[in-house]
Amino acid sequence: MSSTVTPEFTRGLPKAELHLHIEGTLEPELKLKLAKRNNVDIGQETIEDVQKTYDYHDLASFLAVYYPAMNVLQTEEDFYDLAWAYLTKAAANNVRHVEIFFDPQAHTSRGIPFETVINGLYQATIDAHALNVDAHLIMCFLRDFSKESARLTLQEGLKYRDKIIGVGLDSDEHNNPPLKFARQFEDAAAAGLHLTTHCDIDQKDSIEHIQQALEIMEVERLDHGTNIVEDPDLVELVAKRQIGLTSCPLSNGFVSPEMKGEEIISLLKAGVKVSINSDDPAYFKGYISDNYYALAQKYQLSQEQVVRLAKNSFESSWISQKQKELYLAEIDSYVAKFSK
Repeated sequence: MSSTVTPEFTRGLPKAELHLHIEGTLEPELKLKLAKRNNVDIGQETIEDVQKTYDYHDLASFLAVYYPAMNVLQTEEDFYDLAWAYLTKAAANNVRHVEIFFDPQAHTSRGIPFETVINGLYQATIDAHALNVDAHLIMCFLRDFSKESARLTLQEGLKYRDKIIGVGLDSDEHNNPPLKFARQFEDAAAAGLHLTTHCDIDQKDSIEHIQQALEIMEVERLDHGTNIVEDPDLVELVAKRQIGLTSCPLSNGFVSPEMKGEEIISLLKAGVKVSINSDDPAYFKGYISDNYYALAQKYQLSQEQVVRLAKNSFESSWISQKQKELYLAEIDSYVAKFSK
């Protein structure tokens, strides 16, 4: 296999995306279109005006842009259009399977019914079959909301159990450890839902939070989580249990200029199922193939390493073993043809 990794190679490589916030795919063009459709005054008149607002310097300033942007999402059609726009880009990046995060509390807290959100998103995942993309939804709790809010959100979400494959935990981690939501995760697991949680990079008490997620809440994946390299015992644990870590180089680069690349490579060498994802691509200026290529270029990854990252994405996804084997065979076939 050639050691050269090109943008064409990363774009065509079959892959799964496991860390993608659908609200983070709201491109300026769609934001402006929805604002006009719903008569929402966003204080911007042109695409260039909207682009200028996508400017921040830390997590708090990012969230201060991120959440108000959602005000343009009002109807089931809006949520459908948001998801469909992403799914068409996913298909162009040869994403064969995607597990999409959505944040119902960010919408119900501003008066949008849960039903409106999930029905719009879910219909897009069904229609994505025409794009050759297998898409599913993960309902996230906002960790800076209360435990009671999470309980009510889970209660509402379980009414749509057939449209959700798992629960996650995101938003501001400071003073909001995973254990705060242990009861909600336990109830979700009892209902047959998969479990994952954000353990964002370089946060206060990062290792303690990772330990809570793994040893107490028994999550099946960690989102971000690369600070785990600071504790070899926990690295050994995730490798042994084959727990996936979903890393996002371009968004990592927003916090760390090195994109946590050395940590990703270290985890890869340790046999951890680390995968590459795009997080909030509209805000971090790159979809999944861009993330693969940025990491490969900066750290001179071989095709073998890039292929292993893609295989990890399927192996740590929430699909059947038979489905995994089919997708892994697609990767092998692609690599064989690309190498000719």
